[in-house]
Amino acid sequence: MLSQITRAARSGFALNIKRPSRLAQHIRPFATVEGNTPRVQPTPSRTRATPKSHDRATFTIRDGPIFSGKSFGAASNISGEAVFTTSLVGYPESLTDPSYRGQILVFTQPLIGNYGIPSAARDEHGLFRYFESPNLQAAGVVVADVAEQYSHWTAVKSLGEWCAEEGVPAVSGVDTRAIVTYLREQGSSLARITIGEEYDADQDEAFVDPEQINLVRKVSTKAPFHVSSATGDYHVAVIDCGVKENILRSLVSRGASVTAFPYDYPIHKVAHHFDGVFISNGPGDPTHCQDTVYHLRRLMESSQIPIMGICLGHQLLALAAGARTIKLKYGNRAHNIPALDRTTGRCHITSQNHGYAVDSSTLPSEWKEYFVNLNDHSNEGLIHQSRPIFGTQFHPEAKGGPMDSSYLFDMYLENVSRYHKSQAIFQPERENRPSPLLVDLLSKERVGVVPTTGMENLLRMGGAGQETAKAASAA
Repeated sequence: MLSQITRAARSGFALNIKRPSRLAQHIRPFATVEGNTPRVQPTPSRTRATPKSHDRATFTIRDGPIFSGKSFGAASNISGEAVFTTSLVGYPESLTDPSYRGQILVFTQPLIGNYGIPSAARDEHGLFRYFESPNLQAAGVVVADVAEQYSHWTAVKSLGEWCAEEGVPAVSGVDTRAIVTYLREQGSSLARITIGEEYDADQDEAFVDPEQINLVRKVSTKAPFHVSSATGDYHVAVIDCGVKENILRSLVSRGASVTAFPYDYPIHKVAHHFDGVFISNGPGDPTHCQDTVYHLRRLMESSQIPIMGICLGHQLLALAAGARTIKLKYGNRAHNIPALDRTTGRCHITSQNHGYAVDSSTLPSEWKEYFVNLNDHSNEGLIHQSRPIFGTQFHPEAKGGPMDSSYLFDMYLENVSRYHKSQAIFQPERENRPSPLLVDLLSKERVGVVPTTGMENLLRMGGAGQETAKAASAA
């Protein structure tokens, strides 16, 4: 396994391996999984930071209304897809969710920021305790009212200070009710935030559609990384399409060490070294990930390994099975969406963040619908009729949101355990535990992921920036 991963790394990925010292060469054979190099998060780059702005701000929906307000974030002009969330809490988790990459997030909750932004504290696994990725992922933030004065024992800064540090513009003092009403009637729309300038209709051509860009490429690790579990013997391969920290935590806390691979890694070539494969959440149109779909199809044809997918991972699993996906009018982004388990008749309140869904009418006969959305009746899950493969459109790991459906991780790990035991019987010489050498060599962190720039900074581009932005985003 080590040779396969390192060969792939040499061909396209940088593992940043340093030549070991003479002392390290003697110590290396005694390395253990539990005692491997701690997972250390890098200090976030502040190259995007700007002074906190309180200038006039304009939120413009393409071919739609214009809203004037006040800036409380970075002095930066951006373009993206305007979407809304009805979540009442959890804005630090939402804004760091890679699934929001390229989107301007409108909060329906009237007051945002009253409990500030927590520190970058880490848990016992080296994962962020309060964030879902190292950086703020949304392109922009729009709220009715922002709390400049915050109060919470975990808080270290205000929402405005955080946005300015991360280079993300934010607007307050606008009628978010009118914005949401428009988006519900017209659907998710392209929009932009302009700081300190009057609206200029001639610059409409500068709107950039993030749906035309492979956003997964931007948020996925560029080389494998590893997170160890000290409580179990399982080893799961995660296809990182923009994985949330709490998905990794939900696996390692249940006894599964995780090796995460780039979204387009040929996972079928190394799956026999693992006890399970997991496909993460991520941003954008799933049809951009054709390599991932092909590799998953090959995996299901050649292996009986348990597979689970969440959100975008669920959609990619459906595409690999032969189904189709559709774009929803305005998507589902909330922490209180009811999903019906069609196998038990039970309803779960779920956390969701997606603009696409699986067309359940196109599922092949060996698959069946697992969950259905009780609000709009869209598909919320699929499950194979006879194999340990399933996916959910909602987020059982929450962060934020309810934990009603977290039992699905237990169900997945039960599948992993059965597969692990069966492989031990038929292949007693098989070693699935990650090699200590492999653990030491692999990064403990996402590799080469560049922070968001909000679909390029329109302040630099002006009205002729659309083609430049597309070219830069495709790079």
